Amino acid sequence: MAPSTNVSLAGMAGHLTNGRCDGAPVVLLHGLTFDHRTWGPVVQRLEAIEPRRTVLALDLPGHGDSPGWAAYDVEGLAEGVHRAVAEAQLDSPVVVGHSMAAVVATVYGARHATGGIVNVDQPLRVADFARMVRSLADDLRGPGFAAVWERFATSMHAEVLPPDARRLVASTSRPSRDLVVGYWRDALTRDPEELDAWFRGVLGELRSRQVPYVTVVGDTPDNAYVQWLARSLPQGEVVSWPGSGHFPHLAHPDRFAELLVAQTAAATR
Repeated sequence: MAPSTNVSLAGMAGHLTNGRCDGAPVVLLHGLTFDHRTWGPVVQRLEAIEPRRTVLALDLPGHGDSPGWAAYDVEGLAEGVHRAVAEAQLDSPVVVGHSMAAVVATVYGARHATGGIVNVDQPLRVADFARMVRSLADDLRGPGFAAVWERFATSMHAEVLPPDARRLVASTSRPSRDLVVGYWRDALTRDPEELDAWFRGVLGELRSRQVPYVTVVGDTPDNAYVQWLARSLPQGEVVSWPGSGHFPHLAHPDRFAELLVAQTAAATR
């Protein structure tokens, strides 16, 4: 097996399996309120298939063992991930983001050399998301936070996961009002149309650079959204694993590891 160690890169904690094989390295970014341990089952399967694959799983700022930042804007987070990648001396990684981190991964792909982006169950219509978050602003910032977050957690449908995966989700989620509001600050404060225009530019960069892009969803996707995504990212692919909820990588870690192997192989052609 490749050497594996806990690391601190660009002020972020993480875990690095440094295989130095010929294929593209993989960078794993967890969802909001979780930490790098949620990727454990996938990393295990990936090591079994390709024991020399280089894999970096980071704790995003304010999560796990990473200290908080003064601000959590998506552009800044993508630059932070890039600094970590540079410190780890990884070239053109395949960047994988779950949930909110898929937006960070998408921006990373528009700004920096990458072998591809894998989006795990995150819709990219940012204006729709911003409008929904703004409608909940008072509760998110006030005493209603716990109830609102419980509704979000319920919508993730962790109950469909195998028992070990359910326990992993429960043990790694540490929601706090300051963290969630901090990460959603742009959605809460910027005009949704302004955010939409900015993100259209991000997607345009991905289109022009022909960055490989795969979206993995845990349910049957809405056809209108699939058509919008095909127009926005013609080089993209949507993979649907119905019945997986918000955690298709934990519902099917073997299948997800195989998908990553395919993406890293494609990145080196």
